[in-house]
Amino acid sequence: MKDKILENLIEKEVKRQKETINLIASENFVSKDVLEALGSVLTNKYSEGYPEKRYYAGNEIIDQIEMLAQERALKAFKLKAKNWSVNVQPYSGSPANMAVYYALLKPGEKIMGMGLPFGGHLTHGWKVNFSGRFYKTIQYGVQKNGYLDYGEIRKLAKKERPKIIVAGATAYSRIIDFKKFSAIAKEVNAYLMVDMAHIAGLVAAGVHPSPFPYADVVTTTTHKTLRGPRGAMIFSNRESRIAKHYKIDITSAIDKAVFPGLQGGPHNNQTAAIAQCLFEASQPSFKKYAEQIVKNAKTLAKKLREYDFQLISDGTDNHLILINLADLDVSGRQAQSQLEKAGIVVNKNTVPYDNRSPFDPSGIRLGTPVITSRGMKEKEVEKIAELIYRVLIKKENPTIINREVKKICNKFPI
Repeated sequence: MKDKILENLIEKEVKRQKETINLIASENFVSKDVLEALGSVLTNKYSEGYPEKRYYAGNEIIDQIEMLAQERALKAFKLKAKNWSVNVQPYSGSPANMAVYYALLKPGEKIMGMGLPFGGHLTHGWKVNFSGRFYKTIQYGVQKNGYLDYGEIRKLAKKERPKIIVAGATAYSRIIDFKKFSAIAKEVNAYLMVDMAHIAGLVAAGVHPSPFPYADVVTTTTHKTLRGPRGAMIFSNRESRIAKHYKIDITSAIDKAVFPGLQGGPHNNQTAAIAQCLFEASQPSFKKYAEQIVKNAKTLAKKLREYDFQLISDGTDNHLILINLADLDVSGRQAQSQLEKAGIVVNKNTVPYDNRSPFDPSGIRLGTPVITSRGMKEKEVEKIAELIYRVLIKKENPTIINREVKKICNKFPI
């Protein structure tokens, strides 16, 4: 028996997604095939353990699906199984990062990561997160110009001697120099962990430098630029110099941290959906898609600058843009609300050296993965910049602008 109340709510959400311009950098629209895998009978099976080492019978097909996802993950990022292993079981990005810490650190040992107010993630050592509670954390930031200062990061690492250095961000619009991070990590005998959650699709497509030649561990979600289900993966470098220094089998340690350390049975429907999204990411069309994400982001940044918006680092190299609204008479929360009334969905965000509360910060974060999935290109992006300008600076009626948004959305169906 179908629940009509729930069915109605889902239909409303479908309508909302169809009729709004989604500029949230950490979201995307998956393919029909990914949705079908998520809604498949694979959700019925319990599969504690790993392929050919399960605690339940009846997992022969599940084993094949998980191994297929692993094989495709390595292929997508041009890795060889003799050099890298991959765990596709983490439920999401935060549990994946937790598993790495659990595997490689003792409670109280040091993590060094980008501070949340400067563009880092909660799990990179921020004080209200588990990573900031169970480990000693050191946070690095960005310069006034919005760029990382690798010289200062090196000085901080030499002073604090962390065991893990995390490179990666959730609101940093420039290319991260993984080679420089690797040199710093080697100098202080630290693991280099790269969290590429936001840029994974760009890396797979070859439109962003890869962290794999330099990292000991790479974590990623699968639902952002990679355009897959809400899940995560952990890649372990079998040749890790620092793991050998500590006499750790890094692959085994991380696998044991995921299960039985932190999780029970994997979500098999999610694993299959990850395999499907990785198949899609290996197609020639995906490279064109990723290239267009970056083109759209650069076009959006250029037009916003022309409308006198202040952009952190004055632009972007990837899929996202961070706008500082401090000089305008609107906060990040107010801007988010006003734009949503107009049918443009963004998220409020702190900016470096923000004087406001994280709950009502000075900035908003914009991203182009979703609009690119809908087929929008530079022409539409320029129009979106104009609409943002009209809402936030010209203070036009959001209801009128919402009609224009719906017309654009109708031309580019999901």
